Amino acid sequence: MSTLASPSVQEQQFLEAFQQAIDTQKLDRVVLSQYKGELEQLEKITLRVIQLNQDTVLTCLYRHKTQDITKNYPLAEAQIQLSHLLADCKQANLFTTDQEIQLKKSKKKAMLSISKTAPTIAKPKEPQGHDREKQRYVDQSSPFLQHLGISDAKAQIIPSMARKWKQINKFIEIFSGALAQIKISENTLRVVDFGSGKGYLTFALYDYLQKQQFIPFVTGVELNPKMVEFCQSVASASDFQQLDFFQGDVRTYQPEHLDVMIALHACDVATDFAIHTGIRLNAQMIMCAPCCHKELRPQLQSPSVLQPMLQFGIHAGQQAEMLTDTIRALLLKAYGYDTKVFEFVALEHTSKNKMILATKRQNWSEPDQAVLAQIRDLKTMYGIQKHSLELLLNDQWDQQGIGSKC
Repeated sequence: MSTLASPSVQEQQFLEAFQQAIDTQKLDRVVLSQYKGELEQLEKITLRVIQLNQDTVLTCLYRHKTQDITKNYPLAEAQIQLSHLLADCKQANLFTTDQEIQLKKSKKKAMLSISKTAPTIAKPKEPQGHDREKQRYVDQSSPFLQHLGISDAKAQIIPSMARKWKQINKFIEIFSGALAQIKISENTLRVVDFGSGKGYLTFALYDYLQKQQFIPFVTGVELNPKMVEFCQSVASASDFQQLDFFQGDVRTYQPEHLDVMIALHACDVATDFAIHTGIRLNAQMIMCAPCCHKELRPQLQSPSVLQPMLQFGIHAGQQAEMLTDTIRALLLKAYGYDTKVFEFVALEHTSKNKMILATKRQNWSEPDQAVLAQIRDLKTMYGIQKHSLELLLNDQWDQQGIGSKC
């Protein structure tokens, strides 16, 4: 529906609709655009109602070409502030839970348009806050968090553990997204976490799977005997009956079955052994955060065109790291996995925050020769003779009588 009248009448109707949306807690946002005032490079203004220090206020985000500026006003002044801003903008869009109202102005006329939104979202909106609660994948009241020293007796996160709490939730968020992509034949999920350390992520994973109605069988593998003893005691105290810890590493712990293989910060070629274990046992998901890339660096022979860049040690190290993980990712692709490489929140306050995430493709039968050819080309270009994951996979497939060497 559209109507035409003098700008003052249309603006007044818009302001009244704005105030009504605030009063009924239906306001989502107001977006002002086509600014013609005195502020240079101002592109648009977005208004919202938020909770700030226990007060409900109108927050205005001024978006310039090179910066954003936020100003807050008392809610009682909201209509007055919007009225001032409307004077310098040719278009305004008011979004509520059940409708959108658009005001468009020119020198001679104004037009007010109202369109309904889907009734399924016609629900009063609570005021948003700068520190409003984000979606959490781990229940903050879970007892294991207190046993691990992340929360206190009142289930509040201990300030010094806030960063760890964020890391745990980020990890479970990534895991949750990958879990939705894999095929699990039963409700049982077998998980091995190589290098589990103090078990922050291992416990969170077990707790999450339980709450998602899975029957988890999770093993944390850790070299440090004191860590193993500590984690086992926490598992008992948390009544996590199918969570256990093994003293060893990827070469000494040999599971017979697994659905998910995790190896975060496994040093150097330990990452290759962990990935190979996952591929060999047909894991549906492989998650690893590589660390300490030492194997390829001494082999690296700079192509002539790259020698000016790789003459600097830091660049050569970064190139070796990127090449190592590229070959790992390509090998996973060649052996039946959809693979992503992306930046992950550092787990122990370190810059080693790259994650390789792989999920098993269905109906895969043999290595992808085109991808293996890409690996051969990369090795030739950089003079690489040995990559541990490649050798492990070649030995595996040689034993099965399949020629797939890179």
